[in-house]
Amino acid sequence: MTGTVRKPASIVDPKVAEALHQGRHGDPFSVLGRHGGTVRVLDPGAERMFAVIDGTEYELGRVAGGMAVFAGEVPESGHYWLRGYAGTETWEYEDAYRFGPVMGELDEYLLGEGTHQRIWTVLGAHVLEHEGQWGTQFAVWAPNAERVSVVGGFNHWDGRRHAMRPRGATGVWEIFVPNVTDGEVYKYEILGAGGQLQPLKSDPVGFGSQHAPQNSSIVRDISGYGWKDDDWMAERGGRNGRTAPISVYEVHLGSWKRVAAEGNRPLSYKEAAEELVDYVHDMGFTHIELLPISEYPFDGSWGYQPVGLFAPTIRFGPPHEFRDLIDAAHRKGLGILLDWVPGHFPADPHGLGQFDGTALYEHADPREGFHQDWNTLIYNYGRTEVKNFLTSNAIYWLEEYHIDGLRVDAVASMLYRDYSRKEGEWVPNKFGGRENLEAIDFLKGANMAAYGAADGIMTVAEESTSFPQVSRPVDDGGLGFGFKWNMGWMNDTLRYMEKDPIYRKHDHHLMTFGLHYAFSENFILPISHDEVVHGKGSMLNKMPGGEDEKFANLRAYYSFMWGHPGKKLLFMGCEFAQPSEWNHNSQLSWGVMDNPKHAGIQRLVRDLNTLYRAEPALHALDCEPSGFQWIEANDADASVYAWIRRSGGTDPEVVVACNFTPVERPYKLGMPQAGRWREAFCSDAEIYGGQGRGNMGGVDAKAGERNGQPAEADVYLPPLSTVIFVKE
Repeated sequence: MTGTVRKPASIVDPKVAEALHQGRHGDPFSVLGRHGGTVRVLDPGAERMFAVIDGTEYELGRVAGGMAVFAGEVPESGHYWLRGYAGTETWEYEDAYRFGPVMGELDEYLLGEGTHQRIWTVLGAHVLEHEGQWGTQFAVWAPNAERVSVVGGFNHWDGRRHAMRPRGATGVWEIFVPNVTDGEVYKYEILGAGGQLQPLKSDPVGFGSQHAPQNSSIVRDISGYGWKDDDWMAERGGRNGRTAPISVYEVHLGSWKRVAAEGNRPLSYKEAAEELVDYVHDMGFTHIELLPISEYPFDGSWGYQPVGLFAPTIRFGPPHEFRDLIDAAHRKGLGILLDWVPGHFPADPHGLGQFDGTALYEHADPREGFHQDWNTLIYNYGRTEVKNFLTSNAIYWLEEYHIDGLRVDAVASMLYRDYSRKEGEWVPNKFGGRENLEAIDFLKGANMAAYGAADGIMTVAEESTSFPQVSRPVDDGGLGFGFKWNMGWMNDTLRYMEKDPIYRKHDHHLMTFGLHYAFSENFILPISHDEVVHGKGSMLNKMPGGEDEKFANLRAYYSFMWGHPGKKLLFMGCEFAQPSEWNHNSQLSWGVMDNPKHAGIQRLVRDLNTLYRAEPALHALDCEPSGFQWIEANDADASVYAWIRRSGGTDPEVVVACNFTPVERPYKLGMPQAGRWREAFCSDAEIYGGQGRGNMGGVDAKAGERNGQPAEADVYLPPLSTVIFVKE
């Protein structure tokens, strides 16, 4: 049954219809859809268009001036849908413009104020039921745009078909598109200020993305995951604190292990949930730290140039499968840390740069908004909405994915306006100084928000300068991080180890200097991916000497590191002395495990982790000066170091002694107590690839002052070795 066509020209002003047809109208909801007894529709593919109500067709006439616009009078009540005709083709669909807004008044207020700390709950693409119809709500922030549309295969990538509703002063645009579901590909088409059409943009708050080099966003329903990690979540605060044993295995998921039989592809999240988690658990590490997972376009950036901050990269699977990895780790008692990159973002056309035709997320002035080192853009931390975007992203990973901590990349580049810049290439702060006050304020706020949103988590700063109180609470004048990477310790000690042992006595201080500031921050000792790339070689090949000496040096160094105050971090492959520099395009050199020397290094790291976790003296006061005391720090000629570790309680004390020369050394060593000291570890043990020289299970300390200690013992320090004694 067909109704009549009624005065379409009088229903829509021809100039308005023309603007709709040309995609220049900034508020299509004010025109399209049902308004009283009128329905107006834009459908560029239709020759004839009908509104259907209770089985009756009401033909909508084509409007003058708007070749794609149809309008007509219909009953004021009753659910309508649309039916279009073109030649012999017929199609039916729900009209997106008949639906009211999804976003509530409180969300609108908080977004406008820039204080909505969970923006992902309202922005992005959400599969939901709205006004009795299933579909997807799209919402995006583009305050300077003249028109924003969502485009995809569902509307032939035609920006006229789903132009969005502006939400007043918020700068947010939204639309509910019926029958668009999980898996749909989409982008935003933005008419910027002045009417300039921008490159199609991926969703800044999108939950999924296509495989690179394609870069559209994908609708992902991230609701309804069945977590099984309640026990871990309830107790993780005790696993992430300053007194806990924290030993981190840093992983680039794309190159840890690959499947040769299937085109050398990397493991999926689900495969890593078994193989990686089991391996790390077996190795005795407490945490896995993943190089950035947020979607990124360029493999060679390793994830450090992300575009989709809210999307786990599709390289290894969809979002729920990433949750499978985290859930499996938690059920094995392992924490998951993510490398998080709020310091910069790439200038790819589909990304955040010039998002609505203006410098929206970045600074307009390249002296503030462009990283010369990485050819990337810098966030404008002084803009409330940008700070809110980044802070929400931190909370998103903690809440939606049960992430246990965020390691913030390149913090030094954020703290200083003159970072890697010459005079005249940077803009001083309002006081004329070099500190980036806005970035400092952002970091403080993000840390407070993260710790306030999720119990028991940690945040970690990769900060390479002497900026004060990075890992101190904000209310105590700090930046609010839980931990800081000790880059100075790493650089000094590796410089020492790279030297021929005959010359080490001239640089003895490199191994002791770190103790002058070891407790000024809550430090993690990092041997990260940065130490085995860009021509730096592998850890094994940093070591001097022939093959046997290289392995002995590395065993002694790792043992020195595990005995030293500070939490531990080791990049994948270093635990079995991968012989070559890390290559992100291929898997680790697992084949070398047939060599007993490499297998020995792996067992050494496993046993060091076991000892570190078992002995509170080795971890409980990692961040407190009372947990450490030198026995011997000045024997440069012998290249010997020895110290005491304490827990502050009744747990046994531990003594660590190192000999960094290829000469065996019978040594009289001061001990904190008389009695039997068990040799709990020796890096020269045969099971680690050494010669099996040591102290026959332990030493007996007798009363007698030495090295400022009340007892002394005759110990044997094998060449290029570290030994660890525990008081019985």
